[in-house]
Amino acid sequence: MFNTQAVTAQLLDSEDKLKGFRTRFLIPSHHHKPVIYLCGNSLGLQPRKAAIYINEELEDWGNLGVEGHLKARRPWFSYHEHFAKPLAMLTGAKEKEVVAMNQLTVNLHLLMVSFYRPSGKRTKIICESKAFPSDQYALQSQVKFHGLNPNTEIIEIAPRSGEYNISTEDILQKINEIGDELALVLFGGVNYYTGQIFEMEKITKAGHKVGARVGFDLAHAIGNIKLELNKWGVDFATWCSYKYLNSGPGGVSGVYIHESHLNDHNTPRFNGWWGNEPSSRFKMEKEFIPMETAEAWQISNAPVLSMAAHKAALEIFEEAGMDNLMEKSQRLTSYCEYLLNDLQKSVKFKGMFKIITPEDRGCQLSIHFLKDGKKVFEHLTNSGVVADWREPDVIRIAPVPLYNSFMDVFQFYAILKNY
Repeated sequence: MFNTQAVTAQLLDSEDKLKGFRTRFLIPSHHHKPVIYLCGNSLGLQPRKAAIYINEELEDWGNLGVEGHLKARRPWFSYHEHFAKPLAMLTGAKEKEVVAMNQLTVNLHLLMVSFYRPSGKRTKIICESKAFPSDQYALQSQVKFHGLNPNTEIIEIAPRSGEYNISTEDILQKINEIGDELALVLFGGVNYYTGQIFEMEKITKAGHKVGARVGFDLAHAIGNIKLELNKWGVDFATWCSYKYLNSGPGGVSGVYIHESHLNDHNTPRFNGWWGNEPSSRFKMEKEFIPMETAEAWQISNAPVLSMAAHKAALEIFEEAGMDNLMEKSQRLTSYCEYLLNDLQKSVKFKGMFKIITPEDRGCQLSIHFLKDGKKVFEHLTNSGVVADWREPDVIRIAPVPLYNSFMDVFQFYAILKNY
């Protein structure tokens, strides 16, 4: 199906039914030429419409002042409501189970207030080893907040000796082993370093079987892989929007909370004004009346300027459709893998690197270099390829189906070949 000729990339691009979406994004330049941008797993590209929407909010602010809360073309009072439908689509949730708010680690802390409730001997947390550092910091500080010792309460599951990825069997075995001492299971949906997709449905079922809550950090999953959070029975999840969701640096996060928890008044949370039932919000009364949706976890009002960029980005996902994006994603990464495997047939590259991302994956490929990794990365950077270096020896690339082309992948291969 594939070969190493440029004409193949051209043919694949001509057949790509999503190719028109590339024009919806601004692509940075290198020496006056568009870069080969393969870093959407760190920061997605800017949708052209983001500036239009942000400027519209600035105009309404300038023209209306405080009246913009109710009279803006998209009233600020209810601005967050624009995101229920697209976020439900992206996460496999019901609209009442999702809300756009805050940033990822802030949301992770707020969700652990509700779902990490150590009591008696049920105090332990299971997570992946080499989780993203901010997740590790959040877990450690939450455990300390409850007066417990992170060294004994946090149990990390690592790959087996000589392997790169974590066995689902090992995760399930450890969950069963900890049993009634387990309070929380918290994994990334996709491991940021290797690109491994965790089997979220199996992990959730195993955690629930022993009485634990189960949540996921979807920073590298949302907009990248197919999610069915409600169907899987996941208790909670959160994510950022600046990677695959292309919503800008520090863009607004979001949360998912399973419907079974929405009206459970025994579930604690930190309350705030914007989680209060809207019809009584401005009565300024002392009693908190929670909304009957995930919106009850909101604390502050919506960051409208950030959300304007988010709206521009999510409209593109709604138009493209996740099934179409997943189909192209698999083809892009398979093509890239084919070309990388071809390189290893040459004397120069034989034994130099190994792809450590499993075949069941999103659009990320993590390439472990056994030698010259940093020099290769510098060569790519100097040649106009934007990729991602992760210590000590991994180059991550992400051919994103919304804006990357098959020719991008071929050019990456051609530049790497000339190292």
